[in-house]
Amino acid sequence: MIRVGIVGAGGWAEASHLPALAGLAGFEVTAVATTNQASADRAAAAHGVPLAFADARTLAAHPDVDLVVVSVKAPGHAKAIRAALAEGKHVLSEWPLGVDVAEAEDLARAAEAAGVAHAVNLQGHHSPDARYVAELLAAGAIGRLESAALVAAGDPLGGARIAPELAWSTDPAAGTSLLTIMAGHFLATLDRMAGRLVEVSARLPRPHDHVEVAGTGRTVPNGVPAQVLLHGILDSGATASVAVHGGSGSPDGFLVKFTGTDGTLTVNPARPGAYMHWTDWDIRVDGERVTVPDGHRTAPFDPAAGPVANVAAVYQEIARSIAEGRPPHPDFHTAAAHHRVLAAIERSAETGTPEKVR
Repeated sequence: MIRVGIVGAGGWAEASHLPALAGLAGFEVTAVATTNQASADRAAAAHGVPLAFADARTLAAHPDVDLVVVSVKAPGHAKAIRAALAEGKHVLSEWPLGVDVAEAEDLARAAEAAGVAHAVNLQGHHSPDARYVAELLAAGAIGRLESAALVAAGDPLGGARIAPELAWSTDPAAGTSLLTIMAGHFLATLDRMAGRLVEVSARLPRPHDHVEVAGTGRTVPNGVPAQVLLHGILDSGATASVAVHGGSGSPDGFLVKFTGTDGTLTVNPARPGAYMHWTDWDIRVDGERVTVPDGHRTAPFDPAAGPVANVAAVYQEIARSIAEGRPPHPDFHTAAAHHRVLAAIERSAETGTPEKVR
């Protein structure tokens, strides 16, 4: 049994981590921590969790916690992760791992030195649909891959208005933007299917110097992009074109098209209103729909329910990695590599020239 302590038990954790863990054998949520004891007590009572703490360090130090889950705002990730590493606890961090590439690389080195299992919640890596597409491409279903194109909605980030609970994200120092969160997840999913980006040429348009805080009548300064536009080269030599557009509502879908020497493979959402790393897909090869084999869906959740299924798959991978004495995938080193892609995108947007991914 892996005993789990969750740092940041509301919001995203309540919508994904807690229901995922509740449906998995081999895991028990033993502790939660929030910013104050009263809210921690409420979260623990609501979910039947025996221990509640007001800080990550106390949670990580408790002997009834084996795995620390860090599900707080990105600027708080490093402190909570270091608290877990200092206690020799396994750790799962939300994406992004840090606020920038330097912090992510530092955390990856620290986790490696601690000798614990360290994982990052890039759910697209565990999407059964993404895994199957990767297998189709590798098997030559469309011949040699020549190009990949991805268009996706990044709502509710990047629009002319922002929800009050996300108003803090308009500061680039917060590490939470259309680029880092939405494009970060989408590019990681593309990486899982077609391989890594090795060179990028990018633009990060920012048409809004201020954005409206919805329903309040006020505006806040904005320093983050409204769109992510890039052309790149994958490690296979194939080209990649990506457009992620922001907005103020719910995502209206995504399209991925792979073109090979012998055909095309397309990906669309099986239903509207979900991100590509959350949901199941409509996959077609030369226009004919293909079905993901049953064996690819290891998590006992309906993918139509949202992010819970792929988050559950992350936990299953962590359990396997601990049992087998190997690093989980994706781990902090994988996260740092994705941060390097984002850093190359930012450099290219600043210089107006192509940039190698370091």
